[in-house]
Amino acid sequence: MRKFRLNVQQLLSDQSWHQGLKRVENVAAKILSIALIIVIFIALFDLSRVLIQDLLVVRVSVLGKTLFNLFGLFLNVLIALELLENIGGYLQKNVTQVELVIVTAMIAIARKIIILDFEKITSEELVALALSMLALAASYWVIRKTCPKRNG
Repeated sequence: MRKFRLNVQQLLSDQSWHQGLKRVENVAAKILSIALIIVIFIALFDLSRVLIQDLLVVRVSVLGKTLFNLFGLFLNVLIALELLENIGGYLQKNVTQVELVIVTAMIAIARKIIILDFEKITSEELVALALSMLALAASYWVIRKTCPKRNG
């Protein structure tokens, strides 16, 4: 019984517990990256379908709307790739790359602004988007100015 208690104590020690948590985090990040790769391929398939279908059959009167939809789809793929890079960086270095997260958020807001339907948005929502982008840009600037340059 004493040996069992010592094994349990060793298993629940801070170092063992921390190592176990890191293993769980790594497995979860790997599962997320696999799921995200699937999402990226589906998004690429959807983008290809829309490119072929809409650009070959598009009428000049709806070209603007078609282009905005295409830009939105392109940015969806770009956001997914940035998220995959975030996960890859986490798996490689075991740290979240704040600069990359901020850039991903900026791309997501830019996507929202690009595909925005100005007839359906309120002025408060537009101001909120602008303030969000301004806050992210300021955060990005601060990080770039205060963090030392990284190699690679």
